[in-house]
Amino acid sequence: MSGTIIKSARNTPSAPQDLSPCTQSVAFSHYNNISAQLPVDPKTGKLVSGDIQAQARQCLTNIKAIVESIGHGMDDMVKATIFLKDMGDLEAVNSVYREFFPGYVPTRTVLAVAALPMHALVQMDALISNGEGTFPQAPCALVKLARNSDKAPQCALSTHTVAFSHYNNIGAQLPVDAATGQLVGGGIQEQAAQCLRNIKNVLESIDVPFDDIVKVTVYLTSLADLEAVNEVYRTFFPDSAIARAVAYLPARSVVSATALPLGARVQMDAVISHGDGTPPQLVEDRHNLVIRARNTDKAPRSPLHCQSVAFSHYNHLTAQLPIDMATGKVLTGCIKEQTAQCLDHIETIVESIGHGMDDIVKVNIQLKNIEDLEAVNAIYAKYFPSYLPARTVIGVSELPAGAMIQMDAVLSNAESTPPQV
Repeated sequence: MSGTIIKSARNTPSAPQDLSPCTQSVAFSHYNNISAQLPVDPKTGKLVSGDIQAQARQCLTNIKAIVESIGHGMDDMVKATIFLKDMGDLEAVNSVYREFFPGYVPTRTVLAVAALPMHALVQMDALISNGEGTFPQAPCALVKLARNSDKAPQCALSTHTVAFSHYNNIGAQLPVDAATGQLVGGGIQEQAAQCLRNIKNVLESIDVPFDDIVKVTVYLTSLADLEAVNEVYRTFFPDSAIARAVAYLPARSVVSATALPLGARVQMDAVISHGDGTPPQLVEDRHNLVIRARNTDKAPRSPLHCQSVAFSHYNHLTAQLPIDMATGKVLTGCIKEQTAQCLDHIETIVESIGHGMDDIVKVNIQLKNIEDLEAVNAIYAKYFPSYLPARTVIGVSELPAGAMIQMDAVLSNAESTPPQV
């Protein structure tokens, strides 16, 4: 890796430690990645007693403790992700969530999953704006731009789009018609098209092209719907003549949910490149940054996404399954072998663009069986023998091709993207 910007990986005793091989908070440049927080009391290392509201409050209390330990506040949050064991608990969780965000609300994604570590009922992670940057960057009084559009469904607990510096995050879009506030009629393809249309409407409302998307996450209640969703997805990407000419496609992850809000079958969120930055950065100072999308033949490829999409000081990697490159199929073997295969693919992609595993700032892991986590951790630690990135782990009801595990990652990109230096 080139460049001199340094990651800042930190833990605080005010939030749970040593529950898994991860760092609570990993900052790089103008963003800070917070590991998923379980409803664990840091004093006991055990789940708090009480109902779903007590657990939700502990998750948010832990996040707040981490955020404040690094000199930030909850208003610096750009995105929150809430993982529920039971979607029926959402309103109870929302009542607690409001206590922590009485005014400004970040973008948000909510889904129910098959299982959570320690048999928790709820887990939350977060992305924080980091105006001071990381060494040797000088502090800059950057301002968040939090905006909503009348052309997409609005929610009192989530902002459509929150930009900070050179990135912008879009809250999860459900297949809801903004005019009616109801799920669109029809099947999975109509729902997928509405999700993507809502994302596009949000972007157009802030003058951002659809092809500035660098990463999409698709949440499905049934992976049997994936091919139908892909048919629709292909009609939206690439969007522009320039993107079609270079066959640009954003990175992508597909996550299995046991339930989604409003009973939807699909929802999608997105990470956006934001070349003009946020005030006091000026549009004319954007340096004409370009998106760098790259693939290597040494890791699985797909016509639906690029393996690695960099913009400015971050790089987003597509979710990796334990695919055997010799056969093109999921590796036959136990969870440890499949875990190693996923991490080998990530390492191959990372090294193909001149980086190392220590440049990873966040890893997301989906497990078919949450009870496999200890075995996964034993392999995982070998790939991160000293520094540990932030991390989120969930249990899912299914993975493509019968896999037992899937992983994606966010990478620091100190060299930035041309022509910035």
